[in-house]
Amino acid sequence: MLTDADERLAHQIPEPLSAVAGPDRHWRESYFFAAHHPRRLEDALVLTMAANPARRAMDSYQMGRLGGQLFFSRASRPFGDDPHTPVAGPVSVEIVRPYERIVLRAGPGARGFGGMELTWTARTRPYLTRRGTLVVDGAPVWDQRQVMQSGWFDGEYVSSGRTVAVERWWGQRDHSWGIRRHPRCPLWIWLAVQLPDGMLSAWLWEHADGRRHYLDGCWAPDGGGEPVPLADLRYDLDWLDPAGAPVRGAGAAQRADGLGGRVVFVLSDGRSVTVDGRGQWIAPYGRRGGGLHQVSVHTSDGRTGTAIYEVTGCAHHHFFPEESS
Repeated sequence: MLTDADERLAHQIPEPLSAVAGPDRHWRESYFFAAHHPRRLEDALVLTMAANPARRAMDSYQMGRLGGQLFFSRASRPFGDDPHTPVAGPVSVEIVRPYERIVLRAGPGARGFGGMELTWTARTRPYLTRRGTLVVDGAPVWDQRQVMQSGWFDGEYVSSGRTVAVERWWGQRDHSWGIRRHPRCPLWIWLAVQLPDGMLSAWLWEHADGRRHYLDGCWAPDGGGEPVPLADLRYDLDWLDPAGAPVRGAGAAQRADGLGGRVVFVLSDGRSVTVDGRGQWIAPYGRRGGGLHQVSVHTSDGRTGTAIYEVTGCAHHHFFPEESS
């Protein structure tokens, strides 16, 4: 099917732009935005927008924590004759200037979320991860690339009828495309650590026994300097109970109240940064366990900040032991 986008000089294969490389029903292209306060754990907002060619649908999730209450909303629309515009119901993503300025809008949703309008402005350069692939039992579980970038959020949102101003919140945005079958993922850890002078980011995949499958990420300095890729990542993270004690064993991901521990980022220029942090759920992922956490962090060289940690999967000896035994 031809769309208006096909008038652009942008084709990469001899097919219309609405076609993707293969027929896999898990192929998707998505935006992900996470906004949170620079100095303390309080309200956190996450907005996604994804095109799903096999379902011929655009959908958006809005989720996070508002006033101590977790919330989740979803909006969707059929592609119709427009598979490209990032709009689903009352939710939209407007690319004002690529990699520089993006406007997010959402109407009222569920459980106290009354909508928002936020403008994201870049504070670092974008970083493009290398392509990663994972095949399990002959089927592709993951074949994807991702752009990571830190920015500032300004605007407002509505929580339980109260309008709240957002001024210079920070956070991560990414843009990914390819195949990702969430229920078959053994373990992935995605980290976006916001510090006063830039962002540490990482995307790590492991097998059930802890063998590393993929690692990419970077240190991206504030002000537009060249990102420095990761050379290695070491972590000592645990699910935590309300008192901050580790929760382990069968069902730990479902019983936990949060996540915390130490992560060491080793950069390709020889620098090493140790990050200690502890945080709370902002989006649990239901029966699979894991999810998104807002984390207060401090580094070995004296910097402090806040971060989003995502730990999820279906089978891992440490985080999801009952599935992998």
